Amino acid sequence: MALTAGIVGLPNVGKSTLFNAITKAGAESANYPFCTIDPNVGIVEVPDERLQKLTELIQPKKTVPTTFEFTDIAGIVKGASKGEGLGNKFLAHIREVDAICQVVRCFVDENITHVAGTVDPIADIETINLELILADLESVDKRLARVAKMAKQKDKAAMAEEEVLVKIKAALEEERPARTVEFSDEQARIAKGLHLLTAKPVLYVANVGEDEVADSSDNELVQRVRDFASNEGAEVIVVCAKIESEIAELDDEEKAMFLSELGIEESGLDQLIRAAYSLLGLATYFTAGVQEVRAWTFRHGMKAPECAGIIHTDFERGFIRAETVSYEDLVAGGTMSAAKEAGKVRLEGKEYIVKDGDVIHFRFNV
Repeated sequence: MALTAGIVGLPNVGKSTLFNAITKAGAESANYPFCTIDPNVGIVEVPDERLQKLTELIQPKKTVPTTFEFTDIAGIVKGASKGEGLGNKFLAHIREVDAICQVVRCFVDENITHVAGTVDPIADIETINLELILADLESVDKRLARVAKMAKQKDKAAMAEEEVLVKIKAALEEERPARTVEFSDEQARIAKGLHLLTAKPVLYVANVGEDEVADSSDNELVQRVRDFASNEGAEVIVVCAKIESEIAELDDEEKAMFLSELGIEESGLDQLIRAAYSLLGLATYFTAGVQEVRAWTFRHGMKAPECAGIIHTDFERGFIRAETVSYEDLVAGGTMSAAKEAGKVRLEGKEYIVKDGDVIHFRFNV
């Protein structure tokens, strides 16, 4: 599943520090704008306790987690839609990602310059949103000018697209992103084909100070971000990028001890990875045998043959049946044999919609 979430934000909000922690990569991080010019792409493992449990039950020769892709995109500044601050290049990189993780600064540090001169996460969000809206508005106006001519000639497809474009244009002119517009199923399909920046799903990442990572309830800036996000139906993940970059250097045992000392159960990065994964409508199924226990990424709503094709195209082409058991039923039984004896293992056909947590053995013939 080649899907990626782009990490965006104004300069010096902790965006590249966060990306470094996520991927243990080394995107250049400095106290001035535009230190990240080209997008950095990193692959991360999706944290999933179920995979570890399956490994303990089956004791395979190897265990393979599923992965997710993040892209670190250089800081956007006011005027990006008009090319300010290498804006055209940045917007092009955002256009290539499937979801947006918008990092906002919710900490005060006089040693770290803020591009706007003051720490105001809502102003930061609105700056970025407006630049994306302006870029989309330009795209919609150009498209509308072409489509309107065909619509006048009673071309049905053009008329349908024109109706969608007019609805989107009205929202953008009110400084509302395209994702807030309500469409019929057919209109949604047309809108998706426009590949607008503001149609991409978004989650907000509130970057807090080191002393607030365990409890950010008293952080007024974080609460303001939560209030803003709730109006969009968006999720907010609270992290301390500086601490996450330190955690990323530790092994699993040291990481657990460090988190315990901080008074938190799970790192902000693990929360972010899962949230971004979910934002794109992704889920996980497993294959489990003595040779390998492995997690596989699929989209919610995919049928068994499509999921089989993720492993290999031959699996989809020659699909016969999917021998399926839920993760919970397999763990409760303790072994696949016990799950079968309890009647929990099912043979599913081509129309079966795979569920998150399914443990599947595909039967195929080519």
